[in-house]
Amino acid sequence: MKCPYCNNPDTKVVDSRPTDDNVSIRRRRSCLKCNKRFTTYERYEEVPLIVIKKDDTREPFDRNKIFNGMLRSCEKRPVSVDSIDTATDEIERDLNNLNQREVSSTVIGEMVMDKLKELDKVAYVRFASVYREFQDVSGFYDELENLKE
Repeated sequence: MKCPYCNNPDTKVVDSRPTDDNVSIRRRRSCLKCNKRFTTYERYEEVPLIVIKKDDTREPFDRNKIFNGMLRSCEKRPVSVDSIDTATDEIERDLNNLNQREVSSTVIGEMVMDKLKELDKVAYVRFASVYREFQDVSGFYDELENLKE
């Protein structure tokens, strides 16, 4: 594993343990050159999931897109990166449990919104405004009314 700080290819594993959900292995590593520590996750390779986009194009599922979208929505909010990572893991696990080779981006978007609603209401509305493509203030108002219920 290459060090993310100095790109040295020689690192050693300091600690290794399963994650809370037992889906991956968390490894603490130390660079043999700069002595900095970093964490890696090892998980088994699954059958690739294909996402059907709104324009009917297809692309491979990318977990990082979910994580980055949630991270952007939670910017300057009291939501930890670990909770976003956990929510992303849960979404990925739920998608794999659907036992489908292809899944609509709409299904993924709704799953993300459900998780954000649990994490932070403001982040939820931020994500919904982009995801649902609000054209004016009434879109925000309608979403806030739904959130109150």
